[in-house]
Amino acid sequence: MPKIVRPDDCQPAKTIWFDRKKYITINFLIQNPKDVQVDFQDTKIILSCKDADDNNIYNEIEFYARVYKNDSREKVGDRTINVLIRKVKDNVAWPRLTKDTAKPAWLSVDFDNWRDWEHEEEDGMAEYEQYMDMLSDMKKKGEPPSMDDLDDLSD
Repeated sequence: MPKIVRPDDCQPAKTIWFDRKKYITINFLIQNPKDVQVDFQDTKIILSCKDADDNNIYNEIEFYARVYKNDSREKVGDRTINVLIRKVKDNVAWPRLTKDTAKPAWLSVDFDNWRDWEHEEEDGMAEYEQYMDMLSDMKKKGEPPSMDDLDDLSD
């Protein structure tokens, strides 16, 4: 793939992202993108395109950690370019998308799709153990009350 050159008069696309166990999902919010070029690298992604108003859009993101560039894909839609990027280290949460701790103004977390999956299995196991303890406590309580003192409602 030819190297993508940053246009002189360009602006970044508003970008949202979220983390999963094996993948990072990035959505570039661009109205009617055209001439889309995406360059996946082991440590970064470069996106270049034009929007509906023929503005040059250019985003370059240096990743927090390494990714599999050959196992990453993009899908161009009417209002977004969705990118799915496979992490090299599965089951490792990324605290941020970028290597740099300073967050660009155009980048934000997609809280609609964000999930704290990091402790899901531990939480599920703790909940299961709590449930099992509750069941064993119920069995230890002995015989149920006789309920002979209740009024007979079959009048």
